[in-house]
Amino acid sequence: MKIIRACTVSMSLGFVEGMLPDLKKKYEVVLLSSPGPEMVTIVKKYGVKTIAIPMERHISLKKDIVSLYKLIKVFRRERPQMVHSMTPKAGLLCMVAAWLTKVPVRIHTFTGLVFPTAQGLKRKILMLTDTITCACATHIIPEGEGVKADLQNNKITSKPMKVLGYGNVKGIDMTRFSRREPVMKTAESLRNPDVFTFLFVGRIVRDKGINELVAAFKRLNEEFPKTRLCLVGFFEENLDPVSTMTKSTIENNKSIEAVGEQSGDSLLAYYAASDCFVFPSYREGFPNTVIEAGAMDLPCIVTDINGSREIICQGENGVIIPSKNEEMLYKAMKQMLTDKNGREFMANNARRMIADRFEQTFVRQCLYEYYNKILEKTSYS
Repeated sequence: MKIIRACTVSMSLGFVEGMLPDLKKKYEVVLLSSPGPEMVTIVKKYGVKTIAIPMERHISLKKDIVSLYKLIKVFRRERPQMVHSMTPKAGLLCMVAAWLTKVPVRIHTFTGLVFPTAQGLKRKILMLTDTITCACATHIIPEGEGVKADLQNNKITSKPMKVLGYGNVKGIDMTRFSRREPVMKTAESLRNPDVFTFLFVGRIVRDKGINELVAAFKRLNEEFPKTRLCLVGFFEENLDPVSTMTKSTIENNKSIEAVGEQSGDSLLAYYAASDCFVFPSYREGFPNTVIEAGAMDLPCIVTDINGSREIICQGENGVIIPSKNEEMLYKAMKQMLTDKNGREFMANNARRMIADRFEQTFVRQCLYEYYNKILEKTSYS
């Protein structure tokens, strides 16, 4: 039985990579995405077939039509029993192509929705594309209950939808995300025990709440000089840049460190060297960085958005505040800094609460069982 897992860009195949050994035991697995170095790595490591089809992340009618035509040809040639897509553009194009070629099982996972924070014509176009994706899919998996509610409340689809487990599509390796000796050794060189460190991990863009975060921290730092804000991630100047004032503050404030993108144990060391994780994003599906921070024993400050509110329980493993609210963010950061007992209580709960709901083996097992259930019920011609 052949299944095709599809993402828009090859980097997103990381969501599938760890599942490949188990999936290969039962299915012939084909991975599909835009060309990228990750495809070469996966072929060498797992020996699965990969197919490269260029897909634009953003609206590009001419290129999208070309991509759709190529996908139709691929699905006709491969004749899979199932196509499972993730990420918006791959979802739209693959679900339409799979519907046109009569693939029996067509699954799309919504890892996040863009339209709730869009406005005007752009919002209408995004809602239309999500509606088309759902119309062509036979099964829809929202990554969390918040995403499911948005799809229902905005009448994107009336089809039954199922959140697998407690949500999240990847799960977390609790052994890797732990305060292991190599991680702690690197963290020692990053940590200043006399300075309270707030950490952000993600793209340095407006939608992640960086304008509010930098402004709130600047105010806090003036009041409490022994504080530091560490920004781990890359700037996207063309897509969703932060304000000029924010960029200037990051560059000139010595208490703010923009250290670029980090991975592996280097990333874990930044978690281990910090005191509080701050993630003031405007919108998410199910943010993996909040799960990672919790697994590394960090209390979190998050905004009241999809995913984040499903990971963080108010006062138990973190604090939830309204999005786009600099004042509330400042107050939450100040509380984390000054209320040691409350902070330690949340830190002590953080790892256990993540392990109970998002441990990797459990999350993957939920997907395997879902595949078995729907594929066994489907007849093939």
